[in-house]
Amino acid sequence: MSDFMLPDIGEGIVECEVVEWRVAEGDRIEEDQPIVEVMTDKALVEITAPEAGVVTKLYVAQGKIAKVHAPLYAYQAENDTQEAGAKEQANEPQSPDADRGSAKAVEQAAVVTSASSLSNSSGKVPASPAVRRLVREHQLELSAITGSGKDGRVLKEDVLAHLNQPSTAPAQAPLQETQGTQPPRVEPLRGVRAVMAKRMVEAASSIPHFHYGEEIDVTDLLALRERLKPRVEALGERLTLMPFFMKAMALAVTEAPIINAQLNAEANELHYYEQCNIGMAVDSKAGLLVPNVKSVERLTLLDIAREVGRLTIAAREGRVDQADLKGGTISISNIGALGGTYAAPIINAPEAAIVAIGKTQWLPRFDEQGEVQRRAIMTITWAGDHRFIDGGTIARFCNAWKGYLEAPETMLLHLG
Repeated sequence: MSDFMLPDIGEGIVECEVVEWRVAEGDRIEEDQPIVEVMTDKALVEITAPEAGVVTKLYVAQGKIAKVHAPLYAYQAENDTQEAGAKEQANEPQSPDADRGSAKAVEQAAVVTSASSLSNSSGKVPASPAVRRLVREHQLELSAITGSGKDGRVLKEDVLAHLNQPSTAPAQAPLQETQGTQPPRVEPLRGVRAVMAKRMVEAASSIPHFHYGEEIDVTDLLALRERLKPRVEALGERLTLMPFFMKAMALAVTEAPIINAQLNAEANELHYYEQCNIGMAVDSKAGLLVPNVKSVERLTLLDIAREVGRLTIAAREGRVDQADLKGGTISISNIGALGGTYAAPIINAPEAAIVAIGKTQWLPRFDEQGEVQRRAIMTITWAGDHRFIDGGTIARFCNAWKGYLEAPETMLLHLG
């Protein structure tokens, strides 16, 4: 019998939550068959079988935490079965402990795959972790809900529709006697939210932040986007303002490289990066994720739009690849997409700075002749690491970035 050890899933990950077993004890498994889905602090990951055999034990219950390098499940491999038969014929008794001790620890990177290729081959009801959590919160059975998604996937709206169905259960007792005395609902902080809590505390307590606010007139930028949208949509992509923010930021970084630098752990060296990997904070169902678009300085606006679209979908589904979450050098938080005007962001360590973008408002402003005009004004707030960035540096950098956004045609001068 062999123990399958939970492999090293990604940098710094030491544990993960078992979301769903796709096999049961006694099930026969084939090589590369999906065995279990686990939720790391960053994404949902599918683990497949290293070889054919029979599952003999599941060490970690669904919903519980599994540790990296600890046994996840045990199985009897086909080859082991043949060897065991030969040993029995040779009358070589073995104790159960000896079987366990001699079991080889199977740990290989090939069994961990991106969850983006999840399928319903096991016959289990497919659903995202957020939907499963919603089902658990309402004490429902996932199998009792009709899924309207692909391959019968249960969506959030399916759960809500199920809850809105007329109930045939007896009416519940009045709540007036217990109101105010009910204990709070307790939900363990796990996965992405647990990591967010930890990292926000670390960043806020270890990095001296300072904030810098500004208004940016994006009237011309909005007009340019409207002109370009039909062409981009004809190519099957969606053009938001984020690709413009990123491209302008990569250009502005060339005028202030220190904004794209990072302080080492000992706080005695600055590491400058040529690549401008710009992260974008996404309010996913699993929690805050910050995937980044790599080498923005080399990409066209269309390239960036494609990447922004891909990462947004992946983040909202909690299925971002580890590679997309690593290597960020500066971040954007577009809180304005949700309606906020101002925000004081916390730096995504070890990066040097992050900008929070507020919503764009049509406001009256004076032109050069003193006449009032209707202009689209966007508020932004920078947070910088005050250990090596001062106010003057970030002000000059912000002015450069602002210049590209207020006169977006100037970005044409830097086309490669």
